[in-house]
Amino acid sequence: MRSPRFIQLHRDDSALLRAELAAGLLRQPAQIAPKYFYDALGSRLFEAITELPEYYPTRTERAIFEAHARDIADTVGRGHTLVDLGAGNCEKAARLFGTLQPARYVAVDISVDYLRTALACLQRLHPEMDMLGLGLDFSAQLALPPEVGAGSRVLFYPGSSIGNFTPEQAAVFLRQVRREAQGGSLLIGVDLVKDKTVLERAYDDPLQVTAAFNRNLLRRVNSILGGDAALEDFDHVALFNEPASRIEMHLQARRDVVWRWPDGERAFRAGERIHTESSYKYTAVDFDALLHRAGFARTSCWTDDRSWFAVFLAEG
Repeated sequence: MRSPRFIQLHRDDSALLRAELAAGLLRQPAQIAPKYFYDALGSRLFEAITELPEYYPTRTERAIFEAHARDIADTVGRGHTLVDLGAGNCEKAARLFGTLQPARYVAVDISVDYLRTALACLQRLHPEMDMLGLGLDFSAQLALPPEVGAGSRVLFYPGSSIGNFTPEQAAVFLRQVRREAQGGSLLIGVDLVKDKTVLERAYDDPLQVTAAFNRNLLRRVNSILGGDAALEDFDHVALFNEPASRIEMHLQARRDVVWRWPDGERAFRAGERIHTESSYKYTAVDFDALLHRAGFARTSCWTDDRSWFAVFLAEG
């Protein structure tokens, strides 16, 4: 049986992380980048979110792949290197192994310890497949190392994670994806515009799992900054910003509080918010246009019966 290989390209620079987080907290309004969600606990909390009945994206995307598996595989082709961006527990990509029959699987994630465990389990299920794990933060720039190998690539970006970029940032990222595909293709999941109530419940569930996921940021940032924020001082808030066509997640101060760390502090008034995530929602027409602006020549699209979610294949 093969053993998965790992390349650690992302290494936390503690001074840089502290500077980035402090700068975000001192902005007006305060911000924390969503990449900080995904420590080991945050990754597991997000996995739990995907099982919630209110969180439709994961199961709707899965249903699209199941309903159109053969058509997608015939369009994508078989035997490529499958590059899984934001692999997490690797489950979504693994579901495609039977139809896409990849020659190599490359799992990319910023949460390296979580990825190591997931990829080791997957290798046991597919002992003959060549697997590579990349510890990489591609939120600012996507650049894959030579170890990914030559030949045609399918870059896989499921779960509507593209929504975490602004449309302008998404266009830049998609151009990078096109370059890294090396003449191959992009297979991407996109959340579509729908009723505001459905959207907001998906990000503010009654069990408060998403709230725990959001508030875990306080614990994570405290750990990096040496800060003293108390989880009980902040509430989870999720809302749909209709003019911007995006869900926003915030941490809202329950009372006047001061968040202190060794070389700084930030006072929050009761009701003041820290913006922790945006998730942009598209129409299928608008996202197709975005792919073409990024340089892709040919696109295919599959949706569910309610047109809540779309899977796009972009080539050329």
